[in-house]
Amino acid sequence: MALEITDSNFDEVVLQSDKPVLVDFWAEWCGPCKMIGPVVEELAQDYQGKAVVAKMDVDMNAQVPAQFGIRSIPTLMIFKNGQLVDKVVGVVPKSVLEDKLNAHV
Repeated sequence: MALEITDSNFDEVVLQSDKPVLVDFWAEWCGPCKMIGPVVEELAQDYQGKAVVAKMDVDMNAQVPAQFGIRSIPTLMIFKNGQLVDKVVGVVPKSVLEDKLNAHV
């Protein structure tokens, strides 16, 4: 299952991870977020032990989304070694996210 992250644990979970991290920035009211949610959960299973898959509710956490200039959701970002290395805005097929993750695993 994807980790629920917050403004307070973002640095620890994402930036200090020794594995690549996929973060899904989403909100409860967002239709496209609900469409990609099951894909994110599948990726969490598929990449267990190889990458961290996390979700951040932008309504509950404003600091990190503002820091990264997130204006549209869903936005999915991949971090490696504390750096943002890739980003996708909107709903994309699972294969697109797999290709992007595989490039950093």
